[in-house]
Amino acid sequence: MKSSADKNYQKALDYIYSFVDFSRTHQENLSPDNFDLSRMVRFMDALRRPQEAFPSIHVAGSKGKGSVSALCASALQQAGYKVGLYTSPHLKDFEERIQVDGAPMDRSILVDYVEEIKPAVVQIPGLTTFEIMTGLGFLYFARQEVDIAVVEVGLGGRLDATNVITPQVAVITSLYLDHVSILGDTLDQIAREKGGIIKPGIPVVCAPQEDSALEVIREIAHDKKAPLTVIGVDYKYQFLSKSLDGQEFLAIEGDHQTRLEIPLLGDYQVVNALVAYAALQALREKGFPLKEQEIQQGFKNTSWPARFEVLRRQPPLIVDSAHNPASIRKLRETVDEFFPELPLILVFGISEDKQLDGMLAEILPRTSVLIATRADHPRAMDPVELARRAADCSCEVVVEPRVSDALQRALELVGDQELVLVTGSIFVAASARIAWLGED
Repeated sequence: MKSSADKNYQKALDYIYSFVDFSRTHQENLSPDNFDLSRMVRFMDALRRPQEAFPSIHVAGSKGKGSVSALCASALQQAGYKVGLYTSPHLKDFEERIQVDGAPMDRSILVDYVEEIKPAVVQIPGLTTFEIMTGLGFLYFARQEVDIAVVEVGLGGRLDATNVITPQVAVITSLYLDHVSILGDTLDQIAREKGGIIKPGIPVVCAPQEDSALEVIREIAHDKKAPLTVIGVDYKYQFLSKSLDGQEFLAIEGDHQTRLEIPLLGDYQVVNALVAYAALQALREKGFPLKEQEIQQGFKNTSWPARFEVLRRQPPLIVDSAHNPASIRKLRETVDEFFPELPLILVFGISEDKQLDGMLAEILPRTSVLIATRADHPRAMDPVELARRAADCSCEVVVEPRVSDALQRALELVGDQELVLVTGSIFVAASARIAWLGED
């Protein structure tokens, strides 16, 4: 039987999710017209502008923005700052999205805040679930008197609810074609939306990009007189070592070199770490003292689950959240590097708007058994349809609609010379992780 506290928490969540939630809306119902920053501005005014009470790092991008945010937050916390971290989506519990010094927002505080903001919400027709979540996060950070917050963009950048902040540093991670019905169907269009977080005079750190995307970012930064740092140009790296325990590399800026170690696996995570490192260097120049050893230890301590996370080593069980062809390719390359001879038992489920054929083309040549599944999410693709689309592949195809059942099936099938890989939607990764850790 649920306690009164549990019931109140569920009521608070029901209230938040009773509003329009574009993350759970079918792709055909989405339109750029649905995204209007003026609602968020009025909401912040009604809450007395909590976003102005703390400095911030603002992180946009198609992939890697969560990892960059986690790395920055860990380093800042190691340096003794009180750090807010706002990310989405969550893996298990809603309050994971809003953290201070690595601790999720207390459920009782969430319940109280939801009651408090209701009069403000009533004043602004059309507010969305994400806008309300963001307002709650900013209000919490202000009242917790954080020294700085690391804020991850939800979708896009220019019209994202988080874009009411004026950060100390803006960050743009790797850009790919995604959410094309909202952000545009070319990389330069997507870059223009993501580049919308760039503010006049505020330093920008940008991950390596395709030429067309980088040209747009350079143009926006130039127009805003925002100093731009580009990874691969201004900062470079050199691998030192890598294993399933983590990676070591040199961050190189001119003649200066810093040895860094991260527990996150995959070459792309080294790029993310270099982006985070450059962002922290820009922050130092804005008056935030950070010692190199604090950044080094913070990076070493970073935890960011469900990103090439090895849950078991023999036979290997890996959980990841690659959800477009480019990220699936990087995932496959990482699997090839660490497990070059092992066929995959692939547990796979994605949202219906994703580029399925391109993803399958990247991963199925390594796959012996594909187990099609789906997360408990309105946008999840029917696993029967997923299996039908994969029918021409040379591997065995199985349908297990529930993620926990799909994982169990994979664990029963896997041999000593195979590995289980769970990937696709982050909601699938989260469900598999919860099932494996026995947290149902």
